[in-house]
Amino acid sequence: MTEEPSVEPAERVRMVSGRQLQRLAVAGGFRVDESTGDRMIQALEGMVDSLNARWAALQKVQQSPPMSTTATANWVSGHMVATAADERGLLTQLQQARAELPRYVEAIRQAKRNYRQHEEGTRAHLKAIAPDSAQS
Repeated sequence: MTEEPSVEPAERVRMVSGRQLQRLAVAGGFRVDESTGDRMIQALEGMVDSLNARWAALQKVQQSPPMSTTATANWVSGHMVATAADERGLLTQLQQARAELPRYVEAIRQAKRNYRQHEEGTRAHLKAIAPDSAQS
């Protein structure tokens, strides 16, 4: 059995920022149909709502957990707090998600508009070249 080399998650999947996705959508770089877009938006908004509803509880990750007063417990407690808010920490990642998700929603809304415009253009083109067969 061979072991896979250790790869950081960021190296496995390159994430597109909300701003990049918005620019791509505005430039017409992607389109999504109404139904699919609505489901995507619903899922993303659900994530935002969930984060917002739990935000006060999540902030507790920045506080030292109740532990004994031994040197080891103090070190572990401090380490837990420090790593929760470092660049790869849970709280840091959730803050970034909370900021990015609304941008994804806006990009998808633009992609839905792109889809509608493309469909209307295609329909008009088909009607122009074959007026009798472009009925929908």
